[in-house]
Formats: sequence, structure tokens, C-alpha cells
Amino acid sequence: MDNRFLPARGPARSLTSATLFMTMGNGAFMTCSALYFTQVVGLSPARLGIGLSIAGLVGLLAGVPLGHLADRRGPRGTAAALVALNGVAAAGYLFVGSFVQFLLVACAFVVLERGGRAALQATLAAVLRGTELVRTRAYLRSVNNAGIALGALCAGFAIQLGSDTAFRVVLVLDALSFLVSALLLMTLPPTAAAPAPTAGEPRLAVLRDRPFALVTLVSVVLSLYAVLLEIVLPLWIVRHTTAPAWIVTVLFLINTVCVVAFQVRVAKGVDDLPSAVTAFRRSGAVLLLCCLLFAVSSTGSPLVSGLLLVAGGAVHVYGEMVLSAAAWVVSYELAPPDKQGQYQGFFFTGYAASMMIAPVLLTSLLVEYGTPGWLILGAAFLLASVAMGPAVRWAARTRAHYFGSPSLPSTSLKGAS
Repeated sequence: MDNRFLPARGPARSLTSATLFMTMGNGAFMTCSALYFTQVVGLSPARLGIGLSIAGLVGLLAGVPLGHLADRRGPRGTAAALVALNGVAAAGYLFVGSFVQFLLVACAFVVLERGGRAALQATLAAVLRGTELVRTRAYLRSVNNAGIALGALCAGFAIQLGSDTAFRVVLVLDALSFLVSALLLMTLPPTAAAPAPTAGEPRLAVLRDRPFALVTLVSVVLSLYAVLLEIVLPLWIVRHTTAPAWIVTVLFLINTVCVVAFQVRVAKGVDDLPSAVTAFRRSGAVLLLCCLLFAVSSTGSPLVSGLLLVAGGAVHVYGEMVLSAAAWVVSYELAPPDKQGQYQGFFFTGYAASMMIAPVLLTSLLVEYGTPGWLILGAAFLLASVAMGPAVRWAARTRAHYFGSPSLPSTSLKGAS
């Protein structure tokens, strides 16, 4: 296995470099965006939250149609165009002066971000094959965390300066990062457009694929893990444990370093549907364990509580990495080769929906309800991970019904050339 931070030269290197630039820019902007919009633009926190929620809802509708556009026009060119336009939308924040303007730009930004993500995933499937696809996806997740961390570090200087100019420089760099990423994507090999749908074939076939919808729905439950570190644990630590508040920073560092260092290694061997189903079950058991550790962290001295939180954080990030590897395989394996864009768009819509409902759901369940809430969440992780097996097997059996082929899609990851 290649242990370098970036894969060998070729399409995988270009994709990884493009992702690194995008996430560095986004990491910088996300870190100081709330301060920019409230202090420089003049939005109230309430209006900022409302605007972002509306943009998120609008963005839920973008993944499938823009993913379909990538299928029909060719994923590489579509991905590059959407990423470049995403940079233009980021630059649009520089000229926002009212709530309405902010809402319009935010909606455009989120729509292009969701569409670009779907097209980028389709590009991965078009230019990579076999275990290289899963391995590169693991690299992308590693550099995603590294890029966000580097971007956040750079944004720290702007926050320290606190001037309007400093915040605007961050926005300019964010916009430029998208444009650089788009140029890197255009260095990839050309990708062909999918043939036009035959007579009677639905244009957006994924919307009629009930087995894939079930797989996506189960993934919504499993994706709840993603907000634990950012939203739930800081509140849990302050309100329910005796551990020092700075332990939150330690948990973030553990998560970031582990994903950067070990995601590629953890993904090794998860390269077909059976191994993905096994990985889902393992992730559910691991996430249940992390919930138990977080639950019992409410007892004991500050030292004991802190050690339990650190142990829970380490277990959490391992479950997160295993779950991510399994989800990549399932989303690619169950999508037909000529419809990767719309299928990846649909699958990510499930993740986005989970991110919208998770803050309210989990803060109520865990922060307000306390230790029993952690037990409920852990049980939900375990049950969902077990349910993923039958859901995936159903989807695998019905591929012929939906796509006219007696076998799984030809993008099968194990043994592909």
C-alpha cells in the first residue's frame, strides 16, 4: 500500500490535488463565515441561520438533476464547470449587502456544491477502476480533513486581525481555490457522455429505484455519527461531564490526525458488496461502543471522564472510517455505469438530509435526555448496520429489473481492470 499523502501521478493524483485545494478554501471560509456575515455584512445570527437552512433545503433538490447532467454531458467537464461556478458563487459573497442577496448567493453556492460533488463522484467512477477507485476515495477523505484543518489554520490569522479586509481576503482565496480545482479536473482523461435514455426509460431512474432508496435511507441513520464531534460532544462535555472544556480540541485533533493517517489503510479490503456489508456491521458495533463510552463519561473524576471521552473519540473515528469505506463501495456498486452522477447525487442527498435533522434530533436526544439517549443512539447505529445487509442484497438482486442486466453493474470494484 502506498503510504504517501498523495497517490502516484495520474488521475488519482489530480483528483486528490483538486480536492485538497477545494477543502483548504472551504475550511478557511467555514471557520470565519459566521463572523464575516454578522460583522461585515451585518446579518443577525437568526437571519444567518434561516438563510443557511433555506439554502440547505434548496440544495437537497440539486444532487440528482445535476448528477444526471454530468451523466448526459460527460462527468469530467461537468464537474469542472460546476466547481468553477462554485468559485464564482463564493466570490458573490463579497458583494452581499442584504439578507435577500445573501439568500440568493447562498442558494446558488449550495446548489453548485451539491451538483459538483455528484459530478465529481461520477468522474471518479469514469476515470478509475478496481481497487484504485476505493483507494483514491480514501485518499480524498484524508486530504479533505487535512485541507479543512489547513484552511482553518489560515483563517485563524484573519480572525485574529478581525478586519473586514482580512475576512474578504479569505473569501477571495476560497473562490480561487475552486478555480484551481476546476483546472486540475480538466487535466483528467476525457470522459464520454452516457447514451440517451431509450424509449420508455425514466430520465431519472434513481427516483424509481426503491431498493437503492432503502439503502440510502438506512445510510441516513448511520450518517448521524457525523455531527457528534462538532455539535453534540462540546455541549455534552460542558453540561454532563467533569472533564475540562479543552478536551473538545483533543477530540478534534484525534479525529483529524486519524483520518489523514489511517483512512487509506482502513479502506483496504473493502472492495465489493460482501466486504462492504461486513464493514457496515463492524461500523455499527464500533459506533455502539463509542456511544457507551461517551455515556459513561458523565461519571467519575475529571481525569476519568477525560480518558473515557478520549477513548470514545478514538473508537468513534475508527467506526467513521470503516463506515465511509463501506458506503463508497455500496454507492458505486449499486449504480449503473451510465447513471453514476444521478445515483451519487441521490446517495449524498441522504447524507445531507441526515446533517439537517441531526443537530435538532441529537441535541434533544443526547444533551437533554442524557445517558439513555446515548443508549438509544447506539442501538440505532447497530440496528441500521445490520439492516444494511438485507437492503444491499435486495438492491443487488433487483439490478436486472431496473437496468436490464442479469448481473451487477460493470463498475464492480473487485477484480475490475
